[in-house]
Amino acid sequence: MHVLQKHDQIVSGIDWSAKSNQIVTVSHDRNSYVWNHEGAEWVPMLVILRLNRAALCVQWSPNENKFAVGSGAKTVCICYYEQENNWWVSKLIRKKHDSSVTSVAWHPNNIFLATTSTDGKCRVFSTFIKGVDKRESKAGTSDSKFGEQIIQLDLSFSWAFGVKWSPSGNTLAYVGHNSMIYFVDDVGPSPLAQNVAFRNLPLRDVIFVSEKMVVGVGFDCNPMIFAADETGIWSFIRFLGERKISSSPSKHGSQFSEAFGKLYGQSKYGLSNDTVEPSRADGVIHENCIKYLSTTLLPSIYCYY
Repeated sequence: MHVLQKHDQIVSGIDWSAKSNQIVTVSHDRNSYVWNHEGAEWVPMLVILRLNRAALCVQWSPNENKFAVGSGAKTVCICYYEQENNWWVSKLIRKKHDSSVTSVAWHPNNIFLATTSTDGKCRVFSTFIKGVDKRESKAGTSDSKFGEQIIQLDLSFSWAFGVKWSPSGNTLAYVGHNSMIYFVDDVGPSPLAQNVAFRNLPLRDVIFVSEKMVVGVGFDCNPMIFAADETGIWSFIRFLGERKISSSPSKHGSQFSEAFGKLYGQSKYGLSNDTVEPSRADGVIHENCIKYLSTTLLPSIYCYY
């Protein structure tokens, strides 16, 4: 087991590149490190981010020659390696967001980058960097320049989180803090948008299992499955994880749950001992908010934490 120790504050984002076997981390200390496995150690290399606020999220591009960092400085850093100087540098997308950037997601073409922000908007930018991206990989991007905004989606009237592209890049999904999930097809001048509202607590992240199926996780502690029918209409299907609740809980556990339920009911609703709302049995595997979803190197295996 290895412990990667370099950051001074909370580590807010991490991503592992499968091809090059590099790990990138970002932190509230405004720094980022790329970790290379050399011998028996993971060796860090500082990335020049030029941020004056915390780094909040990070993701490698599909080709793993760049990675994107979202920050509390309302900017996105597109980082790449300069071979001649042997360091990681960044180009900044500035003055496009009105608040913190909460998540980033790369399009399969390695050029387009989707972002969400606490200003409630989802945006798509071009990240083409001369000398880093190949000209042929730019096909279909309308010769857009670095930092050019392709589209801005104003579908959510609350904080936006957890943006992802479908495997083909034809569909974009993201979530809002208003317990809604948004699906956008044909991202461009005339996008086709849908939203699905649900009665549960808000989601924090999503991932495409296939072109027509999405898993979302968040404050309800239970992954939710959404799917599109043959006409392309998205809807909630079911919850993913449940656990069996013991039919004969221990006496100590029962007493604790009962006492906590009374305390919670009294503090929330000002109720007396005679009118206490019973505590809710969660019945799920997780007991707290699930913040992130990621894929593994094994087919059809997904991690959430």
